[in-house]
This record gives sequence, C-alpha cells and structure tokens, in this order.
Amino acid sequence: MAKRTPLYEAHVAAGAKIVDFAGWDMPINYGSQIEEHHKVRKDCGMFDVSHMRAVDVTGKDAQPFLRKLFANDVGKLTIPGKALYSCMLKEDGGVIDDLIAYYFAPERYRVVVNAGTADKDLAWMRQQAASFDVTIADRPELAMIAIQGPNAREHFWTAFPAGRARTVLLQPFQAVEWDGWLVARTGYTGEDGFEITLPAAQAMAVWNKLKDAGVAPIGLGARDTLRLEAGMNLYGLDMDESQNPLESGLGWTIDLKDPKRDFIGRQALAALQPARQFVGLVLLDRGVLRSHQKVFAPQGEGETTSGSFSPTSNKSIALARLPVGVELGDTVEVEIRDKRLQAKVVKPTFARNGKAMI
Repeated sequence: MAKRTPLYEAHVAAGAKIVDFAGWDMPINYGSQIEEHHKVRKDCGMFDVSHMRAVDVTGKDAQPFLRKLFANDVGKLTIPGKALYSCMLKEDGGVIDDLIAYYFAPERYRVVVNAGTADKDLAWMRQQAASFDVTIADRPELAMIAIQGPNAREHFWTAFPAGRARTVLLQPFQAVEWDGWLVARTGYTGEDGFEITLPAAQAMAVWNKLKDAGVAPIGLGARDTLRLEAGMNLYGLDMDESQNPLESGLGWTIDLKDPKRDFIGRQALAALQPARQFVGLVLLDRGVLRSHQKVFAPQGEGETTSGSFSPTSNKSIALARLPVGVELGDTVEVEIRDKRLQAKVVKPTFARNGKAMI
C-alpha cells in the first residue's frame, strides 16, 4: 500500500489526480498542469514535498563524517542555516543520491534526501558512520511544503506576518529555525521562494492558511516541467548509481580544494576521463522530446535523460548526455517514433526567474 503525506486529504478535497510517486500517493495535478506551471513562473504556488526525507546528523564527528560522505565540502559552511547541494557517491563515482545539507554547528546538520532513495540513503549513511561518533536520526514526523514563484515570499509573509522579520534577510541557500520550523530559501523550480519543514501535525493548518493567502496548490507534474526548464537534475533519470556527476552536469558540486579530504568516490573521479557531457536540447522539428531517446551526432550516439514540452518557451526541450566534442549551437538528430528529428544543442538551462532563456 502506498504511503500518504499529512496533506493527502487536502489534495483529494481539492480534486487532485493522485498517482504513485516513489511509493507515495501524490497529486500530479489539480486540473490544468500547464496553468499550474505558469502560475509558479508568473506568481506563486505551493507543493507538498512531505515525501522527501529529513535526516539529522549530530555528534562530535558530524562534520568530518559529512566531509567524507559528500562530494561537496560541508566544511566551507560556517554561517548557521547555510546550505549546499551535493551528491553522495559510491566508491566508483556512481551517484547514490543528490541532496541538500544544512549547517547549524560543526556538531549538527540536517540532510534532505529524495523520497525514492531515502531507505537506501539511510542504510548507506549508517554503514559509513561506523567509525565516526555521530547519530543519524530519521525524521518521519516532519512535513515539507515548498512555496515557489516570483511572489512566493510576499504571499508567505501575508499568511505569516511574524515570519517576515525572521526570513527577509535570508540569502539563497540559507535557512532559519523558527518555532520548530526550518524555513529555507531553496527550491526546485528555478524561482524564488521558501521550503518549510515543520511538524506533520501542523501541515494541514499551514497549507490552508497559505491557500487563503492566495497560494495555489501545484502538483508534481508542473514541478517536473519547472525543474526541467531550470536545468535541474532528477534522480533516476538524469543520474543514478550507474552515472557519475562529471557526466551528469554536476561537476560544480564536487569540491577538490582540500587535497587532504578523501571523500568517497574521489579517487574514481580523479582517474576518470569523461567521454560524455551534459547539455540541453531544443527540438527544431515538430514532436516531443522524452527521456531515453537516442541522439545522433557526428561524434557518436547519446541519449536524452529528461524531456518534455516547455510551457514557458512553448518548445520541446530535453536534458541529454552526448559525446564530448559536441558544441553549443550544433544540430543533432533525435530518434522519435522511428524518425530522426533535428534538435539544437544549448546550455541546459531553459527558463528561470519567470523568463525563457532560449
């Protein structure tokens, strides 16, 4: 039986189409997915992301443990509430998961991992923690609500006026603890906003209060097209344990500055000579790009990883893993229903901050 978030009844009452997502009953849309997409790009909307897993890492060795566990370096976080995005790797450089880590003190961090990999992630973290003085605490009693869009923060402050003073100075990828909540200026849409982690018992009241303040509920369908337009990876499509971050557009998340920091997967990445690169595609012919479509270039074959129609640009777009040597501006061919259609190679960011970038 699929799991349900504390907001499940709110989704049903709002007429949401419920689908299975990583073992959870989640709303794919509440009506028009395209209208929901535009609502976030032009105003704001809110997502139930309570299926994501919050994990607290505490103890004397919390910092050295996470510096070993993640490819990005939590050691550079010094301001309480500051966060970073990272991959957690296998020894061979394959991506176990992508995640966000929040710093509160050298002995206290919070890590937010993906729903579909949460149990695997926890098992891996606990296995690697055997030689460290740390406690790894799963927090299933917490819910998460993401408010995203150019007007998201103003709508949040309308619903919760006391939150303005506490959150108005937050910079991107920074969070503040407030009365049992964690309010972070992060998101997965390419728009501004907050992600709120709070006790599950409070989730329904907060959801309704945001709705009364004009924040529209948005389903996971629009969340996927928004993140694709923003060039943000989806675990299981754009990378997984068989792929490394260097060939998944995530080289920027690998911190090699400290030569003494031997994080898991470092040696494998150092020995790797990437044969593929991560790019964006815009379809020039009539059709729709999807995941796992073959791409043909003079340098060899590649594959789309994520693809869909982009409501913001009114074009079909995709993320793709192509041979090294293919350049931005090149034209390649994508196999769609036994036909080869032309696509242009572009930077893998199609829309952000309410505007198309292609």
